[in-house]
Amino acid sequence: MKKKLPALKLIATLYFCMFLCCSASAQSIIKNSKHKSSGKRVLYGTASFYANKFNGRQTASGEIFSQNKLTCACNVLPLGTWIKVTNVRNGRSAIVKVNDRLHPKMRRLVDLTKATAIQLGYKSLGLVRVKVEVIGKSKPITKNAANN
Repeated sequence: MKKKLPALKLIATLYFCMFLCCSASAQSIIKNSKHKSSGKRVLYGTASFYANKFNGRQTASGEIFSQNKLTCACNVLPLGTWIKVTNVRNGRSAIVKVNDRLHPKMRRLVDLTKATAIQLGYKSLGLVRVKVEVIGKSKPITKNAANN
């Protein structure tokens, strides 16, 4: 019985080390901060855009995916969350809804639709560094919608 205890301690130590490594690597991918003035959550990371093969398929939220909508896939934020994605390089931004998930091993912050990639000005690049600001669960009121 005494021989099993060191083995159990070794296994527990290995699991703890794996947990620390995983959490450290996740934090190196996504820098998470809060604005002191507004208290909003802000994330920085890499964005890509969906391949055409996903067009017409069902997303994790149950919606049908379309390259023409302003939506995204994200593993960090809850489904149904509205976010403002800003291209760090050129300052262009878009407001999108999280309605899907990325592959669990994907190291990117968000995967955007082609319409969003065009709006942010990075479609020809494929990948871009982005700033993601969490807006909330309710759809934001845009200036055009307020005037109608």
